[in-house]
Amino acid sequence: MKVVKNDTVLVISGNYKGKRGKVLKVFPKQGRIVVEGVNFIKRHTKPTQKNQQGGIVEKEAPINVSNVMVICSKCDKPSRIGHKILEDGKHVRVCRSCGEMLISAT
Repeated sequence: MKVVKNDTVLVISGNYKGKRGKVLKVFPKQGRIVVEGVNFIKRHTKPTQKNQQGGIVEKEAPINVSNVMVICSKCDKPSRIGHKILEDGKHVRVCRSCGEMLISAT
């Protein structure tokens, strides 16, 4: 999967098309990601020890990774992601449009 946690992504299809957000969670086996501020669902919760109030909680649900594009930090545009191997044998992700290395802020 070319998208990792803390990447900034642009939603390119669906109800939230055109919205930017940070990747909060990644589910590689399902091919899905959770993006901040995108794809809200309403969850009805019972009162518990942890949540005394209960009620209806809105939270982000996973979306398919094919519906987003990673935004390059240098050119500030959505771009495809490539891979490159450095001289020291390290694998890095690179922006296909400007060639800049993508570093995920962890």
